[in-house]
Formats: sequence, C-alpha cells, structure tokens
Amino acid sequence: MLKLLRILLLPFSPLFGVVARFRNLLYDKGILKNVDVPVKVISVGNVTVGGTGKTPTVIYLANLLKRLGMKPGILSRGYGRKSKGFKLVFDGSVFNCDVGNCGDEIILEVHNTKVPAAVCEDRVEGALKLIEAAEIDAIVLDDAFQHRRIRRNLDIVLLDQDFLLNASPLDKLPLPSGLFRESISSLKRADAIIINRKFSVEKKIPENVRKILAGKKVFYAHYEIEGLFDVKDYKYFPVEEFTGQKSLVVAGIAKPESFLSTLKSVGIDVTNRLIFKDHKFYKNKDVQKIRKQFYETNAYSVITTEKDAVKLINFSKELDDIDIYFIRIKLVLKDENEFVEFLQLNIN
Repeated sequence: MLKLLRILLLPFSPLFGVVARFRNLLYDKGILKNVDVPVKVISVGNVTVGGTGKTPTVIYLANLLKRLGMKPGILSRGYGRKSKGFKLVFDGSVFNCDVGNCGDEIILEVHNTKVPAAVCEDRVEGALKLIEAAEIDAIVLDDAFQHRRIRRNLDIVLLDQDFLLNASPLDKLPLPSGLFRESISSLKRADAIIINRKFSVEKKIPENVRKILAGKKVFYAHYEIEGLFDVKDYKYFPVEEFTGQKSLVVAGIAKPESFLSTLKSVGIDVTNRLIFKDHKFYKNKDVQKIRKQFYETNAYSVITTEKDAVKLINFSKELDDIDIYFIRIKLVLKDENEFVEFLQLNIN
C-alpha cells in the first residue's frame, strides 16, 4: 500500500527537487542571507529522511565537546512535538519541558549528555534564546543541513551505508515519492561526511558516491550496545541476561528493521513484536495493547528503544506489573583521533 502511494506521488517529486535546488541557489548567491550567532555552531544532518543516526551523533558530539573543555548546548526543531515556537528543554540543571511539548529526540539527547537544550523551528531565534538562557559556548544543531539560515562553523552530514548500497530506484528520487530531501550533489557544501554502517560490516562505497565525496573529509562510524536499562529506574542489565528469552519487542521509530536486527545480533528473540509509526506518542489505548499482547504471549519482558522509553515512562503506573527495558546504543567513530583534530581545527 505504501509503495503504491509513493508511485502515485511520482509527479510531485520533480517539483520538490526543483524547489529544493532553487532555495539552495538563493543561499549560494547570497540572496538569502546567513545569520551569525555568538557561539560556535556544529550542524548534524542528512540528505535523506529517517534512520541515518543523527541522534546518536548529536549525543556523541555534545559529550566530545564537554571532554574538550567546552560548554555545549543542543538545539533541535522538536519534530513531532505538540507545541510551537521556542521551548527551553533543559537549562543545565532542571527540565523545563515534557516530551509532548518538546519531542522525544531532544529528551533522549539531554538524558545522555546533561547539557542545556532547546527546541525551536527558527534555528536563529532558538540559538539566540538558548545562549541567553544557558551558559554555553557552542551549539550542536540536530537535523539542520537544510536549515541554512544560521551560519555554522562545521556542517556534518550522515549517510547510511546500507542506503548507499541498497537503495531502490524509487528511494533515490526526491520526496514525496523518494527519500531524498535534496539532491545528493548537495553534499558539496558539507564539511565532513560520516558514513554510518550501524551494526553491519564496513563495505566499499559505490563509485558514483565516491566521486561526489571526492575531496571531502569522510569518517566511518558504527554502533555499539551499552546494555539494557529498566525504563522505570534506569537500572543497568547486561545484554546476556536477555539472550534467548521470550520478550515482546515494541518500537515506534523510523526503520525499525535496524532495531530488530540489532536485537537479533545479540540473540534476542524478536518474533513477538509491536511496531508503531515513527515518533509515536503513546496513549492509554496503546499501552493497553502492549499489556494485552504481553500477557497473551506469556512474554518475559518488554524490550523497546530509548526513544520510545522517554514516552513510555509516563505510563509507569499502567506498566507497573510489567518488566520493561530499553536498549542503549552509542556511536563509535573509526578514526576518532583524526576526527577530534578535524573538529578542533574548525571550531578554534
């Protein structure tokens, strides 16, 4: 059904591509202006929709900047939130916004970095207000490659290795039929490319993509599992404790296949599962659906993603009699020392 819808939308993809190229041309020619803000700015983004690893990369960068002695903050659009405008999520010590009003990704990023964070559709407005609200000297922009109005010191673009190798002809078209937010040729304005192989082995990139990346700093990254954590109290458990157990897997993310493959790679049975749409905001009826399938299948536990966990925690009372855990992954760069040198060169 979804593929049929994408085919029906084919006539609109060329129009989307033209609009994206025209907008970029306006910035390239200086007709649309970039705006400076008084801190260092690092943008993390992509040229396709969903599932390249922006959130783990934002977390990695914010923690890296802290290790380098800087005071970073994170600014996101707050995709899927119920509010609009600027919202200060975390001032460095106190949460000021719940997941419904600021989005799941920014809450996840704060939990893993403990740095000031905010959401705002207008990245310039958001940056200036975050700088005013918190003591920071750098901002990591989440999903901002297309948001060109704010000038940045470093533009990092993520590419999914699996997509580069296995994308279908339909996938390679612009939105809404394809998955491209703008042409892959737009990578020419990126300062660095991170090719994320996730949990797969590193493979040779196609020649046509290598030509586009010629002259760019290209880094390779993958995921590692840190363990499983209780959604209610964040208690840590090693993955081995769940190997072979019959659990109910719950996910509401882009490309859930990657999450399922991750679980299978460590011996967790994913046969029993409930898959929801990306950025799913759970309601009581969804929780009851989870409870019903958990008990009907005699599952040992519920295993979910960390992004889902920050929303399911709101139903701790309803899930009090169910053991529910999230799996935490981290991004690992293949040549971290080289990346650190490159980062310092661009922000100092």
